[in-house]
Amino acid sequence: MNARRVVVLEYGSGNVRSAVRALERVGAEVELTADVTAVAEADGLVVPGVGAFAAVMDGLRSVGAPRMIDRRLAGGRPVLGICVGLQVLFTSSAEHRTEGEDGSAGLDEWSGVVERLEAPVVPHMGWSTVEPPAGSALFAGIEDERFYFVHSYAARSAPDFVSVTWSQHGHTRFVAAAENGPLCATQFHPEKSGDAGAELLRNWLGTLS
Repeated sequence: MNARRVVVLEYGSGNVRSAVRALERVGAEVELTADVTAVAEADGLVVPGVGAFAAVMDGLRSVGAPRMIDRRLAGGRPVLGICVGLQVLFTSSAEHRTEGEDGSAGLDEWSGVVERLEAPVVPHMGWSTVEPPAGSALFAGIEDERFYFVHSYAARSAPDFVSVTWSQHGHTRFVAAAENGPLCATQFHPEKSGDAGAELLRNWLGTLS
């Protein structure tokens, strides 16, 4: 089988080179770019996200990413969000929200609000187990593994049509990953999650056509 061509979206996010290297290690042909043609033609698009929700959204808008993501999904073309790249797929975030405001607007691919974790220690930083649903494509063979998280906010619910993998930090049960046809995302960092993360990326590449 020919190597799958994957674009990691370049929009000024933090260190995305680790994501590029992780995908290359599992056999993908990877390009780091925001070129419209490259994004449209790639077998898969990875949307990384590090830092504040609003800053990530500003970066995405600066390169026209909302439209590029919409066009890919409309054509059934796979997209994988990572960390804040998962959060921005929801309607909005409570991060930096003041009283009376709706918070930062997201891409609204999935309805819901990203909220601050309720836990004795925030951010949630370290390895945690997850609870994938039966038949998950992303977690096939790695259902009982641990993955590496670094975040202070998370989605606590998702629409019924989304297949959700759950995790727990403190008092908050949150969306650790989500699968919805061509659109998938993880709150944790697969590129920092060792062999389990590599296997998840390999599983995702296996869904590309």
